[in-house]
Amino acid sequence: MSTHDHLVGILGGMGPAATAEFYTKLIGRTRVTRDQDHLRVAIWADPTVPDRVGAVIGTGTDPYPAMLSGANRLRDLGVTLAVMPCHTAHVYLPALVKDSGLRFLDMVAETVAELERRAGAMSSVGLLGTRGTIASGLYQDRLREAGFGVALPGESTQVQVDLAIKKVKQGDPEAAGVHLDKAVRAMAGNEGRLIVLACTELPLAARFLSASRGAPLLDPTDLLADAVVRECLGPYPAEGLREAG
Repeated sequence: MSTHDHLVGILGGMGPAATAEFYTKLIGRTRVTRDQDHLRVAIWADPTVPDRVGAVIGTGTDPYPAMLSGANRLRDLGVTLAVMPCHTAHVYLPALVKDSGLRFLDMVAETVAELERRAGAMSSVGLLGTRGTIASGLYQDRLREAGFGVALPGESTQVQVDLAIKKVKQGDPEAAGVHLDKAVRAMAGNEGRLIVLACTELPLAARFLSASRGAPLLDPTDLLADAVVRECLGPYPAEGLREAG
């Protein structure tokens, strides 16, 4: 298959650093020997999209019109395969697919499928994400349907997650790592359970975690980038569970 059979669309800006990081991952996962071997990519990064978390929990402006406008712009550019590196925004994914006509890869589905492939190694997973992602049941419902137990953060742990996300958005991922480290340690418990980083800012903070955190981490944006490469170029060798930091 030719590298240029697809035009990949990234519906981003939610937030900007996570969008840039996803494109970096996509570049790193594409097997190339020259510039011309890379995938064709169109990025629509609109940081003015209203806060997805506030909308999901009922305290903010509806972000969907801005998201749909961005998806339509990607469609009009000729995008054949789209992704959205924002977990909370996946609450709106079914509507985006229906209203834009774009084919989107589903980051939550990719994550559940990876965990199912590894099901023999775990019976439960921990979940760290925004309050909107947690409140929506976006991950919990699918994980439980697949037979996994799901450990959710308590309020004090969620506060640390909120602070980690905030610090990344403020351009201070190192400070974010301090808060994420506290959340990971609280979630790992005695079992050292695998923890899904269900917010695209958290992998940026995970680079600054202490080496002795005691729990493996799964970054769904790794899986989403792998899925793009697989869809555009065929199976990627040595795919599998990757730690996020």
